Amino acid sequence: MGSVFFANRNTNTLGEEVELDRYKKRKQIAGYRLCPDTYIRRLEIGQYALNTARTYISMFEKFINYYREKKIDDLDENDIRNYLQFLAGKQLSGSTLNMAVNSIKFYYEKVLGMPQRFYAIERPRMANKLPKVISKEEVKLIIDNTNNLKHWCIVSLLYSAGLRRAELVNLKTENIDSKRMVIHVIGAKGNKERLTILSPGVLKNLRIYHRIYKPKLFLFEGPGAKQYSAESVLKIVKNAAKKAGIKKVITPHVLRHSFATHLLEAGVDLRYIQVLLGHSSTKTTEIYTQVAINNINAIKSPIESLF
Repeated sequence: MGSVFFANRNTNTLGEEVELDRYKKRKQIAGYRLCPDTYIRRLEIGQYALNTARTYISMFEKFINYYREKKIDDLDENDIRNYLQFLAGKQLSGSTLNMAVNSIKFYYEKVLGMPQRFYAIERPRMANKLPKVISKEEVKLIIDNTNNLKHWCIVSLLYSAGLRRAELVNLKTENIDSKRMVIHVIGAKGNKERLTILSPGVLKNLRIYHRIYKPKLFLFEGPGAKQYSAESVLKIVKNAAKKAGIKKVITPHVLRHSFATHLLEAGVDLRYIQVLLGHSSTKTTEIYTQVAINNINAIKSPIESLF
């Protein structure tokens, strides 16, 4: 494939800004407060990831519409606590409640420039859940049950490189470096960049895919050469898992968790896995030591001595 696949081309660095412009151009709905333009503009200036920006806007709008009769700037800590108590009553997860707090703090501290106004707001405890991991055999079954070459490449890249959904759909052909055998992940979580591994086996089929599908800008595109959606990626993974007869709930993130765990079980240093996943701290990556089974399998249960 060489220079054809990895040719240098201009990229649309304003893609996410255009996406956020859609929020600013929305028509006012009677009885509903829209997120202030200043809030959206501050997200753009801060170069927040598109998914994070969307979540912040959605959650902040829910908050300001809960207190529709009050001026936004008149709301205080008690109002926020009452609102969070309302959300907690809906049995939402700790991560969702934390995101709600972040979206509210963003307005007062980042948009209005108030100094840590709501530092005293108690944050909900995060559930200490282990990452969901599947075996290599199950991963192969899922890949083998994809519908076509394009879907094969999508699922294989998610697992072989430990990519998030958003990272995969943002990939462009020039991000695949076959000479160094790495993938350049741009605009990852936290607006960071990183390199991750490119599998020779996946690259072989990627080259065939590129010759057949001829993507124009993004590596994976939908009708009209539009960027592939994260929802479509999720559907591909779930459908392949269903066809494979796997009863567990399989998502792209399960493949990412499995990538990290299988590397750890193969003896790869945790610090390298941290870099490949794009984690800021090894503490985040250490969660995989709790689900890696190579050391656990070496331990014999005391019941064995009874037989």
